[in-house]
Amino acid sequence: MENQQNQTQQIILNNGLILGFVSVVYAIIRYAMGKHLENDWTVSVISFVIMLAVIGYGIYLFKQANEGFLTISQGLKIGVGIALVGGIISVIYTYIFTTYIEPDFANQLLILQEQQILEKYPDFTDEQLESAANMTKKFTSSGAMAAFGIMGSLFFGLIVSLIVSLFLRKSQENPYTN
Repeated sequence: MENQQNQTQQIILNNGLILGFVSVVYAIIRYAMGKHLENDWTVSVISFVIMLAVIGYGIYLFKQANEGFLTISQGLKIGVGIALVGGIISVIYTYIFTTYIEPDFANQLLILQEQQILEKYPDFTDEQLESAANMTKKFTSSGAMAAFGIMGSLFFGLIVSLIVSLFLRKSQENPYTN
């Protein structure tokens, strides 16, 4: 039992580190390409596919190590654990990015948002723009970005884990029932 717990922790840690590393590399590539302010649907899809692949692989590894058996709760535990470790790494990178690499990130995001609002709603008043700017500032603070990063990682990790676990589940037959 203790060996299975150590093996579970090792799978969570290894795959969480992989998820975090790949997510950071993807963020660095977006920054190098000047796309770090853009947040279109392709960014979300690519991030989701990365998460699906790494969590799916981690759950698969656990199933193989568990003699081919996997319950949904085991899959959820593995997947959410991987998502948590990956999310923590991503949050640390985001903090480093917004504090040292691109300390003007929040202001750049604010300017971009104002431009998008004025393009879409040319009748926006200065008061409405200021209100939107104040809201953006609250959500781009280090604490808020960390909280949303962890919550988002856990939420999507739960969804991915549930989907993968439903496909990979296999219960042990009770040998005493016949």
